[in-house]
Amino acid sequence: MTHPKPPLEGIRAQIRSICDQAGRDADSVCLLAVSKTCTAAELAALADQGQRHFGENYLQEGLDKIAALTGRDLVWHFIGPIQSNKTRDIAAHFDWVHSVDRLKVARRLSEQRPAQRAPLNVCIQVNVDDEASKSGVSLAEVAALAEAVAALPNLRLRGLMAIPRADSDDHNRAAFRRLAMTLSHLRNTMPALDTLSMGMSADYPVAIEEGATVIRLGTALFGPRPARQ
Repeated sequence: MTHPKPPLEGIRAQIRSICDQAGRDADSVCLLAVSKTCTAAELAALADQGQRHFGENYLQEGLDKIAALTGRDLVWHFIGPIQSNKTRDIAAHFDWVHSVDRLKVARRLSEQRPAQRAPLNVCIQVNVDDEASKSGVSLAEVAALAEAVAALPNLRLRGLMAIPRADSDDHNRAAFRRLAMTLSHLRNTMPALDTLSMGMSADYPVAIEEGATVIRLGTALFGPRPARQ
């Protein structure tokens, strides 16, 4: 069975166009393919077109794909909620974690990162809209957690991640701007921070305009997917 090629080049072209209009270098935006529920064969087809960064929400599904696609020089991002009993495998097998929202989890990731691997790149997940149903720390809690995470030896704090409430472009623009401003304040004392993981299939153009350095696209690349059972 052959798999149709995802519209990767079209999305890359749109990213370049948005960056040009915003006065940004297109290379400053990393396209993260959100590959939950996709097969290893679908990921391989995208990798054959030059896609290197893949984001997984579910640990076991991600581990299976990492094993199936070993040797392809791919970069694996864990982007889902983190249960404490899952940190060892996340620390051992992923290159990035975008969803750190508690110091307990960050400590476990640092303690369980294998010594032979480079420090684990992490982002703090921020609940920019204070939604009860979403993970993430409040904007007011970011600075204290960032300071604590940055001190852990086997992690490299890279920046912030958010999933704003699905709403209008104006609402999301304001949420993205709040996140960007929060990162800017953090950089006064942590100048190495360089990552704003924000923007998904419905709002990534706005996110890029507001400074996103990682956009997380699933539906735009793979089409609608069935709900997880």
